[in-house]
Amino acid sequence: MRQWWTGRPRGPRRLAAAVLALAVTAGGVGVWGAAASGSGPAVHVEQHFLELPESPGSAERVRIDTAFLTAGGPGRRPAVLLAHGFGGSKDGVRAQAEQLARDGYAVLTWSARGFGRSGGRIGLDDPDREVGDVRALVDWLAKRPEVRLDAPGDPRVGITGASYGGAVSLLAAAYDRRIDAVAPQITWWNLADALFPQRTVGGSAADGVFKKLWAGIFFTTGSTAAAPAAPTTGPTAAAAAAAAPAGCGRFTDRLCAMYNRVAVAGRPDPAAVKLLERSSPSSVADRIRVPTLVVQGQHDSLFPLDQGDAIARAVAANGAPVAVDWYAGGHDGGDQETGRVQQRVADWFDHYLKGATTPTGPAFRVTRTGGLDSTGVQPVLRGATADRYPGLDGTTSRTIPLTGGEQSAANPAGGSPPSVSTVPGLAALSQLSAVGGGLSLDLPGQSASFGSAPLATAVRVTGAPRVTVRVRADRPDAVLFAKLYDVAPDGTRSLPQQLVAPLRITGADAPQGRTAEVLLPAVDHEFTAGHRMLVVLSTTDLAYASPVEPATYRIATAGGGLTVPADHGLRTAPAPLPRWVWGLPAAAVALAALLLLTGRGGPRRTPPPDPALAPVPLQITGLTKRYAGAADRYAVQDLTFRVEQGQVVGLLGPNGAGKTTTLRMLMGLIRPDRGTVRIFGHAVRSGAPVLSRVGAFVEGAGFLPHLTGRDNLRLYWQATGRPAEDAHLAEALEIAGLGEALDRPVRTYSQGMRQRLAIAQAMLGLPELLILDEPTNGLDPPQIREMREVLIRYAATGRTVIVSSHLLSEVEQSCTHLVVMDRGRLVTAGAVADIVGAGDLLLVTIPESGPDALDADGRAVAAEKVAALDGVASAEPADGGLLIRLGDLPAHRLLAELVRLGIPVERVGPHRRLEDAFLSLIGGPA
Repeated sequence: MRQWWTGRPRGPRRLAAAVLALAVTAGGVGVWGAAASGSGPAVHVEQHFLELPESPGSAERVRIDTAFLTAGGPGRRPAVLLAHGFGGSKDGVRAQAEQLARDGYAVLTWSARGFGRSGGRIGLDDPDREVGDVRALVDWLAKRPEVRLDAPGDPRVGITGASYGGAVSLLAAAYDRRIDAVAPQITWWNLADALFPQRTVGGSAADGVFKKLWAGIFFTTGSTAAAPAAPTTGPTAAAAAAAAPAGCGRFTDRLCAMYNRVAVAGRPDPAAVKLLERSSPSSVADRIRVPTLVVQGQHDSLFPLDQGDAIARAVAANGAPVAVDWYAGGHDGGDQETGRVQQRVADWFDHYLKGATTPTGPAFRVTRTGGLDSTGVQPVLRGATADRYPGLDGTTSRTIPLTGGEQSAANPAGGSPPSVSTVPGLAALSQLSAVGGGLSLDLPGQSASFGSAPLATAVRVTGAPRVTVRVRADRPDAVLFAKLYDVAPDGTRSLPQQLVAPLRITGADAPQGRTAEVLLPAVDHEFTAGHRMLVVLSTTDLAYASPVEPATYRIATAGGGLTVPADHGLRTAPAPLPRWVWGLPAAAVALAALLLLTGRGGPRRTPPPDPALAPVPLQITGLTKRYAGAADRYAVQDLTFRVEQGQVVGLLGPNGAGKTTTLRMLMGLIRPDRGTVRIFGHAVRSGAPVLSRVGAFVEGAGFLPHLTGRDNLRLYWQATGRPAEDAHLAEALEIAGLGEALDRPVRTYSQGMRQRLAIAQAMLGLPELLILDEPTNGLDPPQIREMREVLIRYAATGRTVIVSSHLLSEVEQSCTHLVVMDRGRLVTAGAVADIVGAGDLLLVTIPESGPDALDADGRAVAAEKVAALDGVASAEPADGGLLIRLGDLPAHRLLAELVRLGIPVERVGPHRRLEDAFLSLIGGPA
């Protein structure tokens, strides 16, 4: 997460360049061919260690591990410096580096000090160290014959990176005027503000609220790093290493001491703020005068949107071109738009480094999510664009009246138990959605709430809402955490992006208290008509440090209510209504031949549509099929069941149960002996028009092996005769998740890669009914988890999914309903919960190994703590965890209580597994 030169040529700059020219150590040269790295020209790679001064004027040397990539023929080209994120190395950006090289750039990547195989110690983008290293890398590029020069010693060069790499990009642009364009991503503008936010409500620069969990993750990552393969060298290196404070790992001494101070105190001091601001682009804001693409994540509680907003405003004030992109990702939200973001960065560099006419994209873009606009592929991605970036106040605003008088809220002694907004790094909290609740929790007596009336029309909020509050306290400082909830008519709360705004109000013990304007987290979120807005101010939050002394606050709103910004200049990309002309003309001849060979008897009259079943995706009645030569053995017999919209239905049964035969009849591939299959009220026969509303993957898919995965999908869609824009090809490519392999011939694919491509093909056009036969075959566990989430999201848009699978654990987690077959007959059908059994008995799985593992005694102690909770009927140790029977405590509250008690959790689920229910239904092992 990174001042050496102010931009004027001085002696130290020339000296550093000379040292660099003499200190390059070749670590290897190679070629990565297109077959191994993706389509296009082969990528030529040179690996080097560069020996650089530990700090300006130091005799100590630090070895920096670099890789230089080019592709194509001879000639000079612009260069790109590609930086990695905190905790990573140059290897983590290899794929992007290769693609930029194939796009016509000379690319230089490196492992920052203290990471990968580089030596030195982590300075958090220290201007004298990490930023100085970037200047030396620019010097090195200026001497390469492959790199285009603007003047002697001045290469045409841009720099990009995410998080840690994003900050060093901005700092490098400030300290080196040779940088021509930057594209920072999910990074900080002021690191002190990011780690100690809200430092200005009546206090000094050292009155922020400590973001303790993120800071802990941040510093622990650097403290536990392994020793570098290429260490710092020189006469003082060993002495410096021996004198390093214990537990500091590879951080510099002053950073380590700073973190230890603030972690113990629970709040920053002026020296800590000054140190972090030195590593912040905000400290050199007036020097960043190059075209800047700001990409900031909406799912980011570490570096939220206000950090990106500050970058954009500062660079624009300097007169440089700026574009802002709020994308669906960030430090909390995973990696949902990598391909699009990397392409936008490439377009930005094409325009400003190559001088190409390539459009750089809109001045402001927001990725929007939700509702029927979902692709069902990755969570709901649609772009909204505007011709200018309005900032966090939007282009317009409105005031929403709030009700609720003055309320009392207590800060408990020790700040515990805390409320929960989000917990970075704790994956178990994502289990909350699986047991019926949301992620956020506000504890009784520790918060004040102010709500609106139900909204008469939908309200889209784009920016940072504001509310003015008056706080009276029995102590000088009041620490609060402000949240804006979306409350549905049934009372269900959701916290947009799980974001919270901390604030410390000083002077709150004055007789009339203290009035302060609260800037709530910046979001892009639509509040649906009928929903309410609810502002909650809590005294504690698990992710932050709260005062340890008990305190009581009196909180009331002041002013006109909640001011919410909007940007009416944003134009959301239209979601065209699917015409569902989904067909398989490329296979028509083969299908016709198959039907002629397998059909029996003369032509049958197709029953007319049933209007009453028009909204029903699937109704099967009396379906029967017996193959020739099996006079006494039915493949399917008298099968009847119904599937409703929005369901994910698991079709289960042992081998030979008739599942695949049922799916083939459903698709019109074979004709039943008797019975009917109706899809949206239409009877299914071979070639029935209603099949255009169905996407299917049954018994594998065929691909042309000499074509790439991307070309196979395009060719398949062209064969349907439908317009290219109806294919939603970009979404399908995201489904495949094959990265650069999409541009390799399919004959080089593994079984799992072919499987993912086939599922993406089935989802082309976004069909209303999706049928998948064993979709997880050949997939590894992370891919199986991704597939599970895809199916759940797909059905959440009102579409329907039918899955045949032998992986009962996956069916239990992804399906809402089941159809169980055995020997061709229906055994049972219904909701998963009804078939598995009631969920009041839960099994909480605890890690069996690692630092969080509990032995038998530890599980017994944990069981006693849980049994003492109100609403828990009983709790006892069990193999692998705890067996808990709930009383009136909701399941979604249980996990929050477990986190509060410090009990490590891997998984929460019903004690009876689907496997048990399945075996009991079919009378033994499948």
